Amino acid sequence: MKLFPVKGFFYWREMRFIDEVKMHLKSGKGGPGCASFASDPMSPRGGPDGGDGGRGGDVVFKVNPHMNTLLHLQGRRQFYAKNGLPGGGSNCTGASGPNLVIEVPPGTVVRNESGELLLDILDGEHVLLRGGRGGKGNTHYKTSVNQAPTRFQPGEEGEEVQAVIQLKLIADVGVLGFPNAGKSTLVSMLTAARPKIADYPFTTLQPQLGVVKLGETSTFTIADIPGLIEGAAEGVGLGLQFLKHIERTKVFVHMLDASDFSQRDLWDDFVKINKELEKYDSDLKDLQDFVPLSERPQIVVFNKIDAATEDRIGPFENKFNENGIQVIKLSAVANMNKEELLRELSKRVFGDNTNE
Repeated sequence: MKLFPVKGFFYWREMRFIDEVKMHLKSGKGGPGCASFASDPMSPRGGPDGGDGGRGGDVVFKVNPHMNTLLHLQGRRQFYAKNGLPGGGSNCTGASGPNLVIEVPPGTVVRNESGELLLDILDGEHVLLRGGRGGKGNTHYKTSVNQAPTRFQPGEEGEEVQAVIQLKLIADVGVLGFPNAGKSTLVSMLTAARPKIADYPFTTLQPQLGVVKLGETSTFTIADIPGLIEGAAEGVGLGLQFLKHIERTKVFVHMLDASDFSQRDLWDDFVKINKELEKYDSDLKDLQDFVPLSERPQIVVFNKIDAATEDRIGPFENKFNENGIQVIKLSAVANMNKEELLRELSKRVFGDNTNE
């Protein structure tokens, strides 16, 4: 949220979450060298004294840890670094063009139009495009047989690319499930994050991050993404546009609504969500850095057990067990069995029993 002044008073406006932009990037061209000859009283014999051109500016991406959206890049289609300046007489070198520094949130990925990975930015500064070298002045071309060369070099062209810039949130755990399965409630139970919670589908419209604390020193991040439904791969509901934000996760928590009033088939819901993950994988399988989501370990959670009877959830639990899938039963809203889930998450994230 951000505070905006309007005619003497302030109002709150929610910042838009933008996680993908396209733009044309170009580094600066090197400045041309100079063809010049000394003519001052201190150089009575004259001769070439043309300086070199300055180097063009680089295109640099810099992580700003306080950013969580690409909103500041939306609407601007071209980012060009400055060119180097020409060389001058008296062997003066032209000034180099300043670098173009683009600030982005941690977890930003830069690709070209064909999907090739150019940068995966977690921290620090990363040069994407190098500026062109400055051209040589005529001083460099003086020889014993050519005392007055007029030759000089033009500067080198900069590099350019049509880039696709994507934000992928950095989280250890991702929460999956149908709308209203209780994903946001779980995140609010485990962390200090306060995502919007309501009893209608697609309450969560953008990914939410929270930090889970285990013991005195251990922490991990958890990401809640908007709910998936059958046909998401074809654009039904909110589609699969937010799954990129759990591509970095080590493990998924698969939330299933076990309450009596929902009357959902828990096994069928589990299978449908995993089929959507497989469809998402098939679209991105050719990307060199992609690790299939359908192959990540999952912790299956029967949520809302405070509103469920054993007669309803017992057969489903047996079905999962028969297929070698362990189930954790909890109620996020009633804070039931939280410790069991945290122990399992600790094992998957840290490979130990930090929470025990």
